[in-house]
Amino acid sequence: MDKALYPIIFKRKSFHLFRETDHISQAELEQIAAQYKTFSPLVDNIQTAIRIVPTDKTTCKRGQEYCILLYSERKDNYLQNIGYIGEQLDLYLASLGIGALWFGIGKTDEPIYNGLDFVIMIAIAKVSEDKFRKDMYKSKRKSLDEIWNGEHYREIGNIVRFTPSACNTQPWKVTAEERTLTVYRYKKPGKRGIMPADKVAHYNRIDIGIFLCFLELCLMQNDISYERELFTDTAEDDCEEVLTAKYKLI
Repeated sequence: MDKALYPIIFKRKSFHLFRETDHISQAELEQIAAQYKTFSPLVDNIQTAIRIVPTDKTTCKRGQEYCILLYSERKDNYLQNIGYIGEQLDLYLASLGIGALWFGIGKTDEPIYNGLDFVIMIAIAKVSEDKFRKDMYKSKRKSLDEIWNGEHYREIGNIVRFTPSACNTQPWKVTAEERTLTVYRYKKPGKRGIMPADKVAHYNRIDIGIFLCFLELCLMQNDISYERELFTDTAEDDCEEVLTAKYKLI
């Protein structure tokens, strides 16, 4: 993964409504499509693809100019993989001055593309620099103690707690030891925002992939090498805590 994405963490924001937008050029669209192919996957053997379509080709109506449709094979941890790759895309878009919104409930007329299933879309529009986040720490997030168990690497925890998530559910917990970070997908009983109950685990699996992207960028920024062990998440929807990944820090 490209370490240059790290500083964009502090700039990016979720644009729930786009206003006063500029046109994204064809050259920029081609640049985005080409750059996507360079992003690191979380799981190596899962094929993914994107399509960039005009706004009227989807059900998303947030003032965006285009939507990026993300497609994937359905394999173990494919949702986490899409979150991990898609967040690299989200950060890259912000570096270009393009605002983005993960839009989970959006639909497209083409649910299959080159044999891959549609998973989720990201709405995009070009916005002025002053529309991006000025102070990430003013964002509404859980406290560090709610997501971070242990006294180690708390400076990293204080960055990754600002990972975006569906309905701001922030479905993660980390146990931090001297040489190990253990990540869990966490679902607080009864907490799901406006998401349908049967979709919470689906979107939270995408969210945890986004979280792992932020976490690994923070480790890279701090020159901490690691070995990652990823666990298959097949837990029932009502499971409160699911082991997701373990990082051995070197």
